[in-house]
Amino acid sequence: MRSTRVTSAVAAALALVGLAACAPATTDSSPQATVSVAPASATPTLPAAPEDPRPDVIWPLTGLDASDASAAELARPALSIKIENSAAARPQENLDQADVVFEEYVEAGISRLIAVYHSQMPDSVGPVRSMRPMDRNIMGSFGGPLVFSGAQGRFVTATVNSGQQVITQDIGSYGFYRTNDKAAPHNLHAYLDKILEQADTGMTAPDEQWAIAYPEETATAQVEGEPASQIDIHMSGYSNPSWSWDSGQARWLRSEGGSPHVTTAGTQLSATNVVMLWVTVEYTTGSATSSVPETLVAGKKGSGYVVSGDRTIAITWSKAGQYEPFVLTTEAGDPVALMPGQTWFELIPNKGVGHPTSIDIS
Repeated sequence: MRSTRVTSAVAAALALVGLAACAPATTDSSPQATVSVAPASATPTLPAAPEDPRPDVIWPLTGLDASDASAAELARPALSIKIENSAAARPQENLDQADVVFEEYVEAGISRLIAVYHSQMPDSVGPVRSMRPMDRNIMGSFGGPLVFSGAQGRFVTATVNSGQQVITQDIGSYGFYRTNDKAAPHNLHAYLDKILEQADTGMTAPDEQWAIAYPEETATAQVEGEPASQIDIHMSGYSNPSWSWDSGQARWLRSEGGSPHVTTAGTQLSATNVVMLWVTVEYTTGSATSSVPETLVAGKKGSGYVVSGDRTIAITWSKAGQYEPFVLTTEAGDPVALMPGQTWFELIPNKGVGHPTSIDIS
């Protein structure tokens, strides 16, 4: 019975198909549906690339924004000026406006400074004092003249013969004057516009000297270092500088012998980066009165520390020659990037001075 029912159903279906095939064709007059194809959507808008934190134009020695500077200001050479730092010479004039400052060991354990001015050129600075044999090797990579009050003839001759321009009061350079606030020789100052006039034709702006981190929180000490808030340096019985971190100003504030180290305007000296290098000192040949301590940096290397912001890291340093910059690396050999801002170098002898020296960072 199941087989019969299936057969009958198939027959009926075939009959219906046949009837449909015999029926006349008809035309469908109903409206045809219209299908609209939407145009392809526009390419999605991608998020903007992150803004480059490095300014388009920077001051080469600080890494700070120089977009408001004139072409002439950007092109001028740096001035490396010897500044006295004995108790009789302090406070100094406009030392806070230097881009870079080096503190070096000289006779009797007092210190002298090399202040490098480029992004800011105050009217005058001082007290200006004498040159030492290592000065050309410390500042040579900045280009520009070395400015001082005088020096032993053999040191001046060696500096000039090395190709370094000197501007010095004792051989007729102009722009120097004496103030009446201190006794000579602690009162010789210099007008920077007059000093710039005497720079050799063709001198240009200094090159960037070391890596600068953008954004600043990627500075090497910030990323890899340890917290720091106080630096105490013992260079000698006459020179004991210290630095204290001021979180409100986000700067290191300098003191001398426990008192704030201020300018003639009352501004405490400060820095964003403090670079402390262990160095060797050797005394030059000559008589007992003409032999002076010389800090050895050209062709040398050593160890030290960097603080950038509120963190510190141990480093190594090297300097290939007189006109080559200081190279700062981590103990693993990677370049050290400083934060944008002013930098002080403390050149602390650990060989050649006959007494203990120290750097304490806490």
